[in-house]
Amino acid sequence: MPSDATDPVRDAGRTALLDTQLDAGRPVREAAAFRIGSVTVDPPILQAPMAGFTNYAFRRIVRQFGGVGLQATEMVNARRFAWRDARAAEHPDRLWGVRDEPRPLAVQIWDNDADIMARVARRLVDEYQISVVDINFGCPVRKVTEKARSGSYLLRFPDRIGRIVERVVHACDPVPVTAKIRLGCTRDTINACEVARVIEQSGAAALTVHGRTAEDFFRGKADWHQIARIKDHLQKIPLIGNGDLDSAESAVGAYRQCAVDGIMIGRAALGRPWIFRQVAAGLRGDPVPPDPSLEDQRALLLEHHRHAIDRFGPTRATFLMRKYACSYAQGIRGARLFRTHAAQVTTPDGFVAVVDAYFPRDGSAPSVRPDLHTT
Repeated sequence: MPSDATDPVRDAGRTALLDTQLDAGRPVREAAAFRIGSVTVDPPILQAPMAGFTNYAFRRIVRQFGGVGLQATEMVNARRFAWRDARAAEHPDRLWGVRDEPRPLAVQIWDNDADIMARVARRLVDEYQISVVDINFGCPVRKVTEKARSGSYLLRFPDRIGRIVERVVHACDPVPVTAKIRLGCTRDTINACEVARVIEQSGAAALTVHGRTAEDFFRGKADWHQIARIKDHLQKIPLIGNGDLDSAESAVGAYRQCAVDGIMIGRAALGRPWIFRQVAAGLRGDPVPPDPSLEDQRALLLEHHRHAIDRFGPTRATFLMRKYACSYAQGIRGARLFRTHAAQVTTPDGFVAVVDAYFPRDGSAPSVRPDLHTT
């Protein structure tokens, strides 16, 4: 569980750790747009696809603040999509809003069957006119790796990855195809450089690397030194780095000191969707905007809840928003009390009441109303 207050010593240490991982001899780089095939990514900041989180409601909130060069959906199970499509069933909720929202936009897919992946990718291109198809070879979750033999499980088979990428690239032409990987399956079997070469040779237009292994899951620190090494193994496609970018300082430091063409921000944005705006300002050399006031954050959380209700209905949206609520409050004094109550709400009115009563306020702890009904 996150602590209730930020820890300047810890945060400074994290940034310092990132700095020491990178090659201090590299010249400082100015921020520059880059291209994924025909798609321009400007600024060179990407929003990571995250299962269960980066739905249309979240993307809409992020877009209000700006600072993202390319957004992405939640990852889509290609096999399940194909099953639904064959039966003329409604497509997955993870594609909610994709048809109508601004571009560029990437849709990430996963599976281990090259033919299924190619067929689904082409369907997405034709029906949704997406900007980029991204293939997930990095997910470490057991139901994806052990049960479905997909995601980061495939890192041990570079040739299979190459065949999948080649088939999807051919099927989606001229829409660019990208891939996301981890450093390897374990710390003893790091093979990201080999996998990167295979992915480029198979026709991918860009590569994203998360600086942990599948075995690490999200423990420990992302290894940006390993990410930086991969650049020398790519001939022409851009490299995007991902992992532990939780502030403008850490993101700008990684971009300027590492050889990456772009940076991808994930978990840090779940409760701080304005982080992209802050990072973009830092990359331009402008003053980094402060976080919104707690009053504005409260209003944003309620707006996010309303967007979710529009799609998922009051009950499902409220359960969904419980995890977002905990992310929004992370690092704020008084957040523990708010999270305790937010985790129990089951109705929209209950959610609004808990936010009103317990979400931390500027300059003071939240009010305590023990008689509040949270259901």
